[in-house]
Amino acid sequence: MKKNWWKESVVYQIYPRSFNDSNGDGIGDLKGIIEKLDYLKDLGIDVIWLSPVYESPNDDNGYDISDYKKIMGEFGVMEDWDQLLNEVHHRGMKLMMDLVVNHTSDEHEWFKESRKSKNNPYRDYYIWRPGKNGQEPNNWKSSFGGSAWQYDETTDEYYLHLFSKKQPDLNWENPKLRKEIYEMMKWWLDKGIDGFRMDVINFISKVPSLPDGSIKAGEKYASGSKYYRNGPRIHEFLQEMNQEVLSKYDIITVGEMPGVDVEEAKKYTDEQRNELQMVFTFEHMNLDSGPNGKWDLKPLALTDLKENLSKWQTGLHGTGWNSLYWNNHDQPRIVSRFGNDKNYRVESAKMLATCLHMLQGTPYIYQGEEIGMTNVRYDSIEDYKDIETINLYHEKVIEENAEPTEVMNSIYSKSRDNARTPFQWNDQPSAGFTSGKPWIKVNPNFNEINAEKAVKEDHSIYHYYRKLIQLRKQHSIIVYGDYQLILPDHDQIYAYLRTSEIEKLLVITNFSEDPVSFQLPEDVLFEPREILISNYHIADTNLPLNFTLKPYEARVYKGI
Repeated sequence: MKKNWWKESVVYQIYPRSFNDSNGDGIGDLKGIIEKLDYLKDLGIDVIWLSPVYESPNDDNGYDISDYKKIMGEFGVMEDWDQLLNEVHHRGMKLMMDLVVNHTSDEHEWFKESRKSKNNPYRDYYIWRPGKNGQEPNNWKSSFGGSAWQYDETTDEYYLHLFSKKQPDLNWENPKLRKEIYEMMKWWLDKGIDGFRMDVINFISKVPSLPDGSIKAGEKYASGSKYYRNGPRIHEFLQEMNQEVLSKYDIITVGEMPGVDVEEAKKYTDEQRNELQMVFTFEHMNLDSGPNGKWDLKPLALTDLKENLSKWQTGLHGTGWNSLYWNNHDQPRIVSRFGNDKNYRVESAKMLATCLHMLQGTPYIYQGEEIGMTNVRYDSIEDYKDIETINLYHEKVIEENAEPTEVMNSIYSKSRDNARTPFQWNDQPSAGFTSGKPWIKVNPNFNEINAEKAVKEDHSIYHYYRKLIQLRKQHSIIVYGDYQLILPDHDQIYAYLRTSEIEKLLVITNFSEDPVSFQLPEDVLFEPREILISNYHIADTNLPLNFTLKPYEARVYKGI
């Protein structure tokens, strides 16, 4: 297997609005990030992924870009960004920018021109269609609820927006548009950035006829995803992007790809095909969702998680490369989701970290994950800021008369704002995030859960993450070794073997709050030599391979 620096790296995602505020306006900013770079360096981070900091009216927290070459005023100015890049590089870390090119803001100059007239030179930078029988051009629904089409009076046509109506989709069929995007990407790369995370990049190729989707009973609009996820020209577009831009730089690339499966991901990440290095799959993030999607809550079945992660581990092995993540700015906090944030927060956070970081792939840590930050339960929908969450509440409670308590329970479990509460730096007012009023309320548990406390405590979640990162740098088997699932049908234990030509690792994790017996199956050949890491003190130095795991216990044995 080819060795690459990006395979051996650990990535840390910063959501700037919620990370650290340097000027007291309640909004995190670039200077605030610079203040905390030593914290990230001490953690052992190699690459910082910066969520969007471009000029934006902030309809979707920066994922609606109005100028790709300007910095959002709330975050600072370009000189601040230049200083951030220099300070990151000075500390031996790299900076990956968020690339959002499925759509722009409706306040982008391209769209302002596009909507002026049907023969405007920028008209075909976006996807415009006439209505049908006084209705939208098709029945697709937006990812944020309602129709995916917005009527525009000026030209008596509709434009497509798979997300908010202030996020019109770009028309990638237009070669002039693609050229502009590639030039913009080169502009950033020439400034010295080290890669791109690409937002919903597998949505950029739509089936040109934009057919209707199949409507579920009782719903007004249908999912059109089969006509825009992994569309007809997606591989052509990404190979062109690679040829024109990516191949000319030594960078890291990862594509966010809702709805991608292993077979499709092989095409995206196969090094022989020259597209991307990694994808973000959503399959494991959908395992606690019922048939009606994300807000339809159901408990996680561990056997489903094992089957899914194992499928990706073996499926991409030797062909592509996995990204490993539990959290990001769109997902609830993993310790509240698959762990136990009430009685075993520290133990379950360490267990989940062990399970993920011992897999093959590049691990991504989301801000606050390394100190075990949890989901939040705001008293009122008025406290939420996320457009998806607010739209859901309006749709269900106001329009459909759903029971508010039930809707709020879904929001408590799955709202994107769970990930967006301010980073908890210390036990001072507003958790040390700002000297002013934070843009979104701080999680009230900051007195107990904060970075200052975690750094001081030897056995904290933070120091456990530090050790996991160090181990990955010391043992190449963690990066490159083969993967083999053990006990596939066990509904409490997730155990697997990592194998290289000279050694093996045995990873054992208990996903439950109950003590559970572990015995190595007879057909698994493994002889333990030492314990590499564990989240409980293990007194027995004889290293037997039949024992009782404590609640949320994790152990990693090194052996042959």
